[in-house]
Amino acid sequence: QVQLVESGGGLVQAGGSLRLSCAASGIIFSINTMGWFRQAPGKWRELVARITSGGGTEYMDSVKGRFTISRDNAKNTVYLQMNSLKPEDTAVYYCNADVVSGTLYRDYWGQGTQVTVSS
Repeated sequence: QVQLVESGGGLVQAGGSLRLSCAASGIIFSINTMGWFRQAPGKWRELVARITSGGGTEYMDSVKGRFTISRDNAKNTVYLQMNSLKPEDTAVYYCNADVVSGTLYRDYWGQGTQVTVSS
């Protein structure tokens, strides 16, 4: 079994910064793409950013230039540095990882961490 544990959410004023972390643990052979999604009340879950095992990145338009995704493959951990936060960034942020575990290839989700940006 594989678990993703997120940390780093909280309350911040507009213009501030937060850094989210997500560590994968369990029986892991390799992890392909890791990413961050978010879901605001009454809205669909949306992709914020993702990063491949080789370091290729993709961002949603509204966070480009403000958020940076990175990963530490040795620690099976992905990070999301969020700068210049805006109230519209308020959401529950979820970590996602495509994990190869033994003969299984599966998509895993973290439990979510709340990010609240006050105006």
